[in-house]
Amino acid sequence: MSILKAKRFWSEATPAEAETGGWLVELDGRPVRTPAKTLMVLPTQGLAREVAAEWNAQDGEIDPSKMPFTRTSNSALDKVAVQHREVADMLAEYGGTDLLCYRATSPQELITRQKEAWDPVLDWAAKSIGARLQVGAGVMHVAQSDTALTVMRDIVRNMDDFRLAAFHDLVGISGSLILAFAAARDYCDIDRIWQLSRIDEDWQAEQWGIDEEAEEQAEFKRGEFLHAKRYFDFCAET
Repeated sequence: MSILKAKRFWSEATPAEAETGGWLVELDGRPVRTPAKTLMVLPTQGLAREVAAEWNAQDGEIDPSKMPFTRTSNSALDKVAVQHREVADMLAEYGGTDLLCYRATSPQELITRQKEAWDPVLDWAAKSIGARLQVGAGVMHVAQSDTALTVMRDIVRNMDDFRLAAFHDLVGISGSLILAFAAARDYCDIDRIWQLSRIDEDWQAEQWGIDEEAEEQAEFKRGEFLHAKRYFDFCAET
């Protein structure tokens, strides 16, 4: 059975200031709503411009896969806003099992590579956000201090719905709360942060060769990771 796809019905999408504050995206004067029929009120003009550009780029049938700013905005309003505390706490739990804290036991070259790549980020987190995480080797659980976990949880809880929606992807794709903080706070270039999340995978590829399917999936995730960073940054612009 074929599935009917929505087609473009508007001439122009434009940002417009909302009377109650924030920014709308209007399709020929009619405001965009989310799939749950929530009025899409965005925090910044820059974000509204990105969403409007996606709608203007649609030609014929609407392709949601080519509308990442719209998709993340929908998630912020329809999913995050209605369970903000639950989403924040779920993401904060990554701090208790953070990728950067679990190190290889061999070979020495991988141990050294992880240490040189990840220790500086953990040092930065200790100074920048006040959360010093402990490191272990192997798969045994590494207990983190209640102080560090509380600090990180409070930071995540204090994000607004839109930043939290983007932060969700930064954490989930990288597998690291610390790397997500590093991305959000411009610790270094976002591509470098992505590379830091791929230390183990890159090592395996060097040893056993590149798997084309895995590489294709990794490139897709990289695009999603970079988008999440762009979205997070647009939330702070005016």
